[in-house]
Amino acid sequence: MNPALELSDLRASIGPVEILKGLDLEVPFGEVHAVMGPNGSGKSTLCHVLTGKEDYTVSGSARLDGVELLDLDIPERAALGFMQAFQYPVEVPGVRLGDFMREVGVARGEAGAGFDDRLATEAERFGVTGFLERALNDDLSGGEKKRSEMFQIGLLRPRMVVLDEIDSGLDIDAVRSVAAAVEQIRGPEVGILVITHYSRILSYMDVDRVHVMIAGRIVDSGGSELADELEAGGYEAVKSRLGLEPSARAGLPVD
Repeated sequence: MNPALELSDLRASIGPVEILKGLDLEVPFGEVHAVMGPNGSGKSTLCHVLTGKEDYTVSGSARLDGVELLDLDIPERAALGFMQAFQYPVEVPGVRLGDFMREVGVARGEAGAGFDDRLATEAERFGVTGFLERALNDDLSGGEKKRSEMFQIGLLRPRMVVLDEIDSGLDIDAVRSVAAAVEQIRGPEVGILVITHYSRILSYMDVDRVHVMIAGRIVDSGGSELADELEAGGYEAVKSRLGLEPSARAGLPVD
């Protein structure tokens, strides 16, 4: 069986600056993996490349269940089942969340009573029923926006999800709530990749694998104990343990 996401020698540059420098990563279906890294390690660039942002020169491979994402445009990647939750969800005043999701259902050929029933069921499961008549992400707290995104993901049943710093700017109660929502979307037919600076959200989740990204590469992988090591000693402790060269310690000018 193919993994949900498989990255092989993935490289990305803007002009002469190489940001991703031969990144290898595999996320199986049914698992939640985390990528942790300091500012400038290339985490945001990884998100941009996977979702098809056009600013980069890209080589290597990024496959979803064996299908090459880099050969597809953005709508094709979405249709294949690739989704991203954003660090700062966009507010769309005047467009109600329920109406927006019904339009997505129409675009996916899932409109009708069955979709409406599932919409109501998922809204209740994620605790966002009260958001359905409100404008998309408008006048919501940071935690509410993130919970709304988890609801959208759960309703649309993607095959691979990248969660880009979904814990950014949240208080401890909101982090717990969002972590619980991530656990609700996991399942045997979806792979989940959590990208974060900090380990605190991971302490409320059942993470299968933690990867450390420094200077455009995955330099270490392990279980939850790796996140604990980062919490205790920071990235410098991992760099020292791995004996990274000074150039690798320097990071990158852009993330």
